[in-house]
Parts: sequence; structure tokens; C-alpha cells
Amino acid sequence: MKCSIPKGTRDFLPAEMARRNYIFDTIREVFKNFAFEPIETPSLENLSTLMGKYGEEGDKLLFKVLNSGDFMDGVDFSQDYHKVAPRICDRGLRYDLTVPFARFVVQHRDQLTFPFRRYQLQPVWRADRPQKGRYREFYQCDADMIGSASLLNELELVQMIDAVFQKLGIEVTLKINNRKVLAGIADHIGAPDKLVDITVAIDKLDKIGLDNVRAELRERGLTDTQVAALDPVFALSGDAAAKLEQLSALFAGNEIGTKGVEELKELFGYINQVKPHCEVELDLTLARGLNYYTGAIFEVKARNVSIGSICGGGRYDNLTGIFGMPDVSGVGISFGADRIYDVLTELDKFPPSLGQSARALFINFGADSLPYAITCAAQLRAAGVSTLIYPDNAKMKKQMDYANRCHVPYVIFVGETEIAAQTLTVKDMTSGTQSTLSMPEVLALLKE
Repeated sequence: MKCSIPKGTRDFLPAEMARRNYIFDTIREVFKNFAFEPIETPSLENLSTLMGKYGEEGDKLLFKVLNSGDFMDGVDFSQDYHKVAPRICDRGLRYDLTVPFARFVVQHRDQLTFPFRRYQLQPVWRADRPQKGRYREFYQCDADMIGSASLLNELELVQMIDAVFQKLGIEVTLKINNRKVLAGIADHIGAPDKLVDITVAIDKLDKIGLDNVRAELRERGLTDTQVAALDPVFALSGDAAAKLEQLSALFAGNEIGTKGVEELKELFGYINQVKPHCEVELDLTLARGLNYYTGAIFEVKARNVSIGSICGGGRYDNLTGIFGMPDVSGVGISFGADRIYDVLTELDKFPPSLGQSARALFINFGADSLPYAITCAAQLRAAGVSTLIYPDNAKMKKQMDYANRCHVPYVIFVGETEIAAQTLTVKDMTSGTQSTLSMPEVLALLKE
């Protein structure tokens, strides 16, 4: 039998896990620096929690889990799938971390202090077609603030995005828009009932081009006149301030569109105060396909790398309302750890030291030297130096080859001379130099 795993999933070897943990630790450090608190939610959620929250396309990508027991009993499988599915599945793997977070907030509201700031690093699943940068199982690293409508929260998300990618050494472009602006555009062209259709279509602009977006809009029921009325929006030019002024004129008398413009002006005013290192631009075609966004929306792409969005998010005003807790505004972002991994790999930005399984390896010379080696290794480990003792009294070449394959930078020899003098002989595997040192000197060397 050939061993394999499902398409769109991956095994991770130790070197890969070291790199992944580098990403997770970097993101977690930034989250903690901005005073977010960690939570976790189950991999499985009730389908009633998940369905209808991601739009029609998102619902199709939910992994549904068959009920236990005789789930087929009494089910008429000649019916439409959408009628059969609720009878045989009542749970599903989470599609993202945001909807489960909304459920979490409602369920634990009496145990939380609002505004509540949470971060969460866990896997999610989507029944998508696997391709480069797109997996069926992948990690998201989310941070959300809930219980406050202040745009200072959006500013902090921008600052965290900037901090994470600066630490990782990735040059990115952060695109910002506002769903109220998109609603204003729908009103402006006389199609307020087509907001979802408009956002789903124009969210594909980078992937399929303007002509194909226009064609999809027509397929979704917009008239030629309404599609043509979008051209002034696509034609807006200049920096963020210039585009917003042009949009203000376009939205004269349009209440929701004007509100979106005002929010963007305030947010970009804050951003100009902090002067982030990353490139920040207003992109009025940015839509973010998820239906629950109601205000500012974000998307981050790495520059000079052919991979899609590596971070995104936005404001949601009433996501908890669907679970019985209305009028609670929240905003959050999600870092795609797997895509960030691919970007760092393509750019060769991972620190070389991540491949080290140990800082030092004791050569095993047999039973006579082991007690001293064990004692010294324990001292090194207690001082925070990752240390190995080769487990077998094998030939020297085999032990040295092992040290090379594991990228161990220092090899330590302890024989009769070292035991008598209470010293250690340390070989630098990079330079080839070898020195006999006391334990304090070894600690100083290995902790550099």
C-alpha cells in the first residue's frame, strides 16, 4: 500500500517546523506587544454556526462531517443535496477563525471584559481546489478587537501588519477600502440590492481583469448602464487623499457612501501620523468576498512575489448579532502563515540558524566518559543551551557526520584528559578550530 496524504494537506519535517515556528513566534510576539490575549476554539463547529456566514461560494467550501451512528436511516437520497446534507451532517470543520470567535464571544460574554482583544493561531479547512499558495488545511493567525467602533482599532491593525512584515523582512503593500464605500457605489449606480454581487465580482479584478469583471457583473444581473456607471470608480486616480476627494463629489447626497469616505479619511489621517514602513494604498476595487464585513477592509500582498493575499481582514458591525448578541462592533486581521512561509522560502528570508537542531553535541567515547558528559550536558541545558549526547559509542566518523547533517555548530569531546582537568574540548564545526575550555568559558562561547 502506497503511503499518501490528501491533496491540499502537507507533512512538515523538523526543518520546516522550525521555519513555521519562526513565523508563529514572530506574529505571536507582535500580538502580545499590542496586548491581545490568546484563546482557542474547537476544530469542529456546528454547521448552524458556520453556514450562511461566508456567502454562497464560502458555504460550498465548508468541509461537512457526517453524523455518527446510522446517519443514512430514513434519508431520501434522491432529493437535492442541499436538502439531504442537513439530515446527515450537523457539524463541519471551521472555515476561518472569525465566525467561531463571534460564537465564542456570545457564549462566554459574562467571562470577558469589553472591549475584548483576542489572538488565535489555529488551523482552518476549506474544500478548495489545491494550487500554489492555496491549501485545504492551513493555519490562520488572527487578532480581533470586539466591543469598540473606534477607528483607532483599525490603526493598530495597520501597525501590527507593518510590525510583523518588518520583522520577517518582507516588503508588502497594504490595500485598504471600506465596505460602506462599496455600498455607496451600489447605490450610485442604482443597484443597492446587488451589493454582494458587485463585491464578489470586483474582488476578482486582480485575478481576471476588468473586462471579465464587467462580464461577470452582467451575468449577475446588472444592466449595461449599471456596469458602465462603475467606470468612474475604476478611473479614480492620485493618492488616497485625492481619490477620497473625487469620491466625495461622486457621493454627494449618498449617505452610506459619504460615511465610508469619512471613515477612510479619518483612518488615513491616523496612518499618516504613524508613518508605517510598508506601502499603504487606497484601493477602491478591494472588496473582500466575505459577507460579514461592514466597514474598513484590508488586504496585504508581498511585493515581487507571485502569491496572492498573505494577510487580510476588516470591520464587522454585527457578526455576534446572528448568535443573539446584537450591536457589538468588531474588527480584525488574519495572517496566512502558510502563504507567508511560501513567500519567505521564495525570497530566501529565513534565518540560517533555524536549521540547527542543537547548539552542541557531545561525542560518545563509551561508559568511562559518559558520567562526566552527562553532568556537563545537564549544566549546558540548565543554562539554556540546546545540547545532545550521541546515544551510541559509534565510530568517530559516524558521530561527526551526524553533527554535520544536523547542522550542529559545536562538537564537544570529553576523554580522560578533560575529565581529570574538569575541562571540555570544543570544536567549531564551521571554522574547524578546536579549544580546551572550562565550563564557564564553554557557556560564554555557546551563548554568543
